[in-house]
Amino acid sequence: MRVAERPLAQRPRHLPAAPPGSGRQPVRVLVWVLHLGFPLAGLWLLLAQPELDARWQHGFSHLALVLAVALTSMAVGGVMGRAAGRRGDARLFLVSLSFLTSAGFLGLHALATPGALAEGVNAGFDLAQPVGLAIAGVFALVSSWPLGPAAAALIQGRARLQSAVIALLVGWVLLAVLDLPPVAGPPPDPDSLAMIGPAGLSIAAFTVAAGRYWALHRRRPAVMLLSLVTAFTLLAEAALAAVAGERWHLSWWEWHLLLLAGFGFVAYSAHVQYRREGSAAGLFDSITLAETRRLVRHEYEAALEQLVGALEEQERSGAPATAPVAARVAARFDLSEGQAAVLDRAGAALAAERGLSRRLGALVGIGEQTRIRTGEAEFLAAALARARPAYGSLEVATADNGLVRVGGREHETAALAAGPVSWAGRVLWPLTVRGQVAGVLAAPAPAGPSMARDRAMLDTLASQLSISLENVRLYAELTTLFRQYLSPDVAAALLADPGQAALGGSMMEVTALFADLRGFTTFSEQVSPSTIVDVLNRYHSVAVPAVLGNGGTVVQFVGDALLALFNAPARQPDHPRRAVRAALDLQRGVAELAAGQPGWPQFRVGINTGPALVGNIGSEQLRGFNAMGDAVNVAARLQNLAEPGQVVIGAATRVVLGAAVTVEPLGDLALKGRTGTTTAYVVTGLQPAVGPR
Repeated sequence: MRVAERPLAQRPRHLPAAPPGSGRQPVRVLVWVLHLGFPLAGLWLLLAQPELDARWQHGFSHLALVLAVALTSMAVGGVMGRAAGRRGDARLFLVSLSFLTSAGFLGLHALATPGALAEGVNAGFDLAQPVGLAIAGVFALVSSWPLGPAAAALIQGRARLQSAVIALLVGWVLLAVLDLPPVAGPPPDPDSLAMIGPAGLSIAAFTVAAGRYWALHRRRPAVMLLSLVTAFTLLAEAALAAVAGERWHLSWWEWHLLLLAGFGFVAYSAHVQYRREGSAAGLFDSITLAETRRLVRHEYEAALEQLVGALEEQERSGAPATAPVAARVAARFDLSEGQAAVLDRAGAALAAERGLSRRLGALVGIGEQTRIRTGEAEFLAAALARARPAYGSLEVATADNGLVRVGGREHETAALAAGPVSWAGRVLWPLTVRGQVAGVLAAPAPAGPSMARDRAMLDTLASQLSISLENVRLYAELTTLFRQYLSPDVAAALLADPGQAALGGSMMEVTALFADLRGFTTFSEQVSPSTIVDVLNRYHSVAVPAVLGNGGTVVQFVGDALLALFNAPARQPDHPRRAVRAALDLQRGVAELAAGQPGWPQFRVGINTGPALVGNIGSEQLRGFNAMGDAVNVAARLQNLAEPGQVVIGAATRVVLGAAVTVEPLGDLALKGRTGTTTAYVVTGLQPAVGPR
């Protein structure tokens, strides 16, 4: 059985490239550069010292060597082509086409070997190699470029492109059979354009392609990328040796060996990587386009998710082992037995870790569900919805008169006070509030190898639910208490952040509303104290909803008067409109209340907008939420000027509302305690607001 990783001592010594970050990487790169420079040095020596450039002509040796090169190139190109088709990758397809094109033309060069299959040397013998390498070089060069939208078009048209290459090879053969130029006739002069042109094109194309793939290798080091750089560099050197060397001399034989080295290096690298991984599925993934790698990564992730999902379902339901799922994933990606085993173990570990993460996340989420305005039933429903995906089948029930009903049966809370109780294949965990059993958490009894871990997690869940349930009930009690003495916005702010109760305040723009009952003192002299309290409560039962319904905050009651603020503590961009609307609602409600009650007083209201110091005022022992400033004082003075049933506003409020409010001017008035005059208006109407209130 092959495994995905070997001990260092068993790995092949001549790896194509060191892994990224290896301390031996600079040494290996130096060796690689020397390997590429050695052939050029040899070619230069043979050309500079003609006496060393010995002649050796042996047709069958040439035929065997070139066919070996062609078959090697064809094998590598074929494997790459199948991988390109499987991945749908245009870059890998072009590289495979480069290798297959080289193989085809080298085969033609081999078949034209004089003294082996052909009688003598013809033009096809010399031209096949530079022409084939030139076409292959173009494919290699195009493959190294970012293909963008052209990638999809290349994949869709790959059959036509392959057919074109095959047609070119068949045409070459037909020209040879029919003895037509350029294949027929005497071989071209080595210095002719027919030889130098294709050779120069192939040298340039392979050199640029090698440089671009080297840059790609620097960004994401990979064995196959480096082997491709080596192959393209050797092919460029082979094209140079083909035109520089003299036929049948050592300098001429050199380009045959360079071709064999170039294609053989890629084949060897693929073989080494296959032996290391035990699978051919991803041999050439490092060469593919970035989009292909992303798709492959997503495919791997989806397969692993499928395996992990099956493992999680097995753990929840006790279903049979998931070997079929692991086997399908291994077959889908052509994994070896060792890789499949590693995948199976990784999937199981990931499933366990993900399950634990989900359960811990559920615990955090349940704590977050505990909010000031969350009711008990709402909290328990949200907590179960958060916990069930992580913990499986759960049920929560609250106690009533010492009994809790679970699974159609009532259980006494006293029996649960000592701890969890097993019943009918389930375990009941008590939920305690202030030391008393307030309900139960029911879950299937943990079993299997993870029983201890699962039971501990359920213990923790029950504890978290108990704490959160106690907090929800405490918040409900505090909210009820606070809301009876504080405006809802102030109560909510203090419950959410008790630090806001600190003494002090800040300047902000507000709209203050003062209202009191004109003639209430005279009215009080004529009725009993109990009637006074009853009448005041009835009046405030109309006034308070009018203020709160428009988003205001009732700051204080002073006998028959009240002060309300808008834009504090909650921010309201339209606070002047809200204040005026609240005042008009208040006056309508009071008018309906006082109708048929002769002698009952009516409210008069003053409203003003401006900056004020808003915050907590008092002492460390007793404090209250209030507002201070000229804007608030002016509102109080305007209220004193108003007639019963009237709403009087200041100039600042009038300016902000503009045409939205209809008024009757009272002129410039002298207010008590202020120098100068104040412009005031009696409100006669307010246009409806556009959009939500």
